[in-house]
Amino acid sequence: MAAIHLCRGEVRPVLLDRDETVGDALCGGFLSWRTAERLRAVGIGPMQLGAHPVETLALIAGKSEAIASLPSPGFGLSRHALDTALRRRAVGEGARLVIDKARSVAPGVIEGEEAEHRSEAIFLASGKHDVRGAVRPRQDKDPALGIRIRLPAAEGLRTRLKGRIELHLFRGGYAGIVLQEDGSANVCLALRKSLLAEAGGNPRALLDRLASRHPRFADRMAFAPADLPVDSIGAVPYGFVAQTTEPGIWRLGDQAAVIPSLAGEGMAIAMESGAAAAQAWLAGHDAARFQREFALRAARPIRVARLIWHIAEIEPGARLLAGVSGAMPSLARAAMALTRI
Repeated sequence: MAAIHLCRGEVRPVLLDRDETVGDALCGGFLSWRTAERLRAVGIGPMQLGAHPVETLALIAGKSEAIASLPSPGFGLSRHALDTALRRRAVGEGARLVIDKARSVAPGVIEGEEAEHRSEAIFLASGKHDVRGAVRPRQDKDPALGIRIRLPAAEGLRTRLKGRIELHLFRGGYAGIVLQEDGSANVCLALRKSLLAEAGGNPRALLDRLASRHPRFADRMAFAPADLPVDSIGAVPYGFVAQTTEPGIWRLGDQAAVIPSLAGEGMAIAMESGAAAAQAWLAGHDAARFQREFALRAARPIRVARLIWHIAEIEPGARLLAGVSGAMPSLARAAMALTRI
């Protein structure tokens, strides 16, 4: 997104990507209505990419299920489809694509595996993965980790998930489930590391353990083949907000602010930080000023999402959230609004 807006400001940035073929990043898969608006503003329509429309949120805790309408439709869309469209648009606007893997970053220079890349402005958008020289602090004694599987397309799965995104609440974490453009279902979990330890350090064993204790999650996991790949990432610093930065390094997306994924706003933060950083640079502002200003904008959504997350990861809190959301859907919609950026 930053590259697109820089190009529209008559700058021709270098877009440094680690892979020739766009991958399918672990986090993502759901676009909020705000994210969809930002995409349309740069000429990318979610429906044109085959995205699955989402009108309702199902909040599931034990035997309780609460349904709330989204303020406006969201979309299920894989990161592969989204990132491919964004990269294609950036190159089409005039960005120069360079394939290299960044090994470290410092003011004015990125050390890649293939070459050294110098620039007075580095827009750092490495997602939840840190780059040496720009590591975010981790302070949680029981950190969160991310796990993702992709359930293959099936008619039964489509029937269960059509038009909705599900949020399954567990002790110590949650799972979001939503259909993607090809009919598969993205299952993305944020869980405490201690839960993985209880399952012997085996992510699939952890998923099976959760399914054995949560019948509705088990109903979705019934569509998972035994040999289904499991992607994971450790020590996700949910709640992190960059208050400052090094000279010339503009932190974007999860490098700027890491919102608990149950809010469904991670992609919006990525896009809005990219657009805001490009506009700030074009206006002659420095990276430190941008980082302070974006931190202020991200503070409320992050704070509200962290509060909901901490309530949801305790079983009585999860039941309370589901009960209140079922009885008063307007409160669920208010919480959705408060976690938007």
